Order: sequence, then C-alpha cells, then structure tokens
Amino acid sequence: MVQLLVTYMEMRTRPTGEPLLPPVEGTAFAPERLAAEEFLSLYRAVAEPLRWDQRLRMPADELDAFLRSPSTALYILRVEGSAVGLCEFERADTSDVELTHFGLIPQAQGRRLGPFLLDGSLRAIWDRAPDRVWLHTDTWDHAKAQDTYRRAGFGIFMQRLEEFSV
Repeated sequence: MVQLLVTYMEMRTRPTGEPLLPPVEGTAFAPERLAAEEFLSLYRAVAEPLRWDQRLRMPADELDAFLRSPSTALYILRVEGSAVGLCEFERADTSDVELTHFGLIPQAQGRRLGPFLLDGSLRAIWDRAPDRVWLHTDTWDHAKAQDTYRRAGFGIFMQRLEEFSV
C-alpha cells in the first residue's frame, strides 16, 4: 500500500474568453465513440507513465458498456489523424459531471496540446449545462496537472491522503 495526496477540484461555471486555438498544425479534437481495442491502446499509451489502471482492470463487457453509454463523453485529440490524447467524462448527462481521465501520450506533451484539448472538451461538456464539473488528481499525476486544471478554471475543494495498492 502507498499513500498519495489526492486533490479534488471543481468548476462551477463554463470557461470564459475565447476558445484556445490549435497549437500545432493538423490538430483537432472531437467527441468519439471508440471501440474497446482502440480505446485501450490510447489509454495504455497515456496511462502507463501515470500509473493509471482503472480501465485496464474493467472486464471487457463492462468496458464496452461504459464506452457505449450516453453518460460517457470521450473527446479524442488527433494530430495528423493519429490519436495522441483523451479527455473522458463520466455522468456527462447529469448535473454533476466527473472528468475521470485526461492526458496525452508522452511524445505529444510540452506542445500546448493538453490545454487545447482540455479547454475544448470542457466547453463541449458545459454545452450540456451541468451545475458542476469535478475531478481528482494525485501525487502520481503529471507534475503540471494541477496548474493546468487551475488555468482551465478549476479550484480545489478538498485534499486528503488516500491509500492505494501497488
């Protein structure tokens, strides 16, 4: 078991200002319904350095149902057609939406692609008129995660140490 500091953050209003422009030519993001195989390939590429495993542990039938659910919103970032990032929301059809996974493959980091994907995905989720969008991040997440979330409009509402098995 290992203890990690988990930070819970929330947004209560939609992003303001102009949407961020694509920072790299040939960049686009869109809502997509990926097949489990394609989703897991991208998820693994993003997740490995961050030690994510939630979707990898899901039984195949549960993952398929999750990916097909109207309550799941998945935005995929592509550069020249190749998937390089994802922004995943659960309960996207409710007033209390959770941003469950957000990240880029390591080769896409450091090019302002993350803020572009996050900004566009949040604007799309706020078009659904939730009361709140929230997330949690922990010690193992990317070093710039909390700063990125703050710049996007999230604020901390709770921090606590939680135990996780390794």
